[in-house]
Amino acid sequence: MSLDKLLSWIPAGDPDEALARQVDFEQLPSHVAIIMDGNGRWAAQRYLPRVEGHRNGIEAVRDTVETAARLGCEVLTLYAFSVENWKRPAMEVSTLMALLKRYLRSELNTLLKNDIQFRVIGRMNELSSDVQDELNRAMERTAESRGMIFNIALNYSGRAEIVDAVRRALDAGVRAEDLGEERFAGFLYTAGQPDPDLLIRTSGEMRISNFLLWQIAYAEIYVTETLWPDFRRRHLLEAVLAYQKRDRRYGGIKGKGPRVSIGAS
Repeated sequence: MSLDKLLSWIPAGDPDEALARQVDFEQLPSHVAIIMDGNGRWAAQRYLPRVEGHRNGIEAVRDTVETAARLGCEVLTLYAFSVENWKRPAMEVSTLMALLKRYLRSELNTLLKNDIQFRVIGRMNELSSDVQDELNRAMERTAESRGMIFNIALNYSGRAEIVDAVRRALDAGVRAEDLGEERFAGFLYTAGQPDPDLLIRTSGEMRISNFLLWQIAYAEIYVTETLWPDFRRRHLLEAVLAYQKRDRRYGGIKGKGPRVSIGAS
């Protein structure tokens, strides 16, 4: 994606224009993964029910997906619903699933227009049939898209993914002595995709919450105090710019840059 194409989407004179001009398009993160956190706190700060935070978080999803696609990222993965989230009140879970279906229906044409391929990672078979139908429809409709891959992690757990990968390897008859790291990665939900270069967490929390445990081994971590419903194009651009200032070492000793940075709210 070129700078001109990104700027064509940003209103003239918008502060995001200056950020966009700082981006080095030769050193973009191939895969950006985001832990979307802070919906509940966003709602609490406004004396609203928690579900209002989830509703307002949809706009953040919309803006982030389109920004990442226009930047030229190969893969964007959003952590939407964890295995542990089933412990939340039934009404909240029901609202989250309803919002997911609404998002897919309203945004499908946008995904197609931007050549975005939609995928689901997680134990999708454990979701209700109506949610599965909506997810399958979006995946089928975008299957031929050749732009950015947009993964949504649903009923997801990093540990469960590793367990499922082991089971797939065993089912495939792979012997332990033949199972190296590269082959094992082929049994993960993200098989064939690059590992995340950049992991973003909103709301200022300093934990990875059982997310992409295998894949983020060498990801650069960026934490912003911004709550997810307030996360917009400029926040993603700021995270990418912070990433591009890092000296990625992959276990080496070159450079002095930190592995984790805190973004402004």
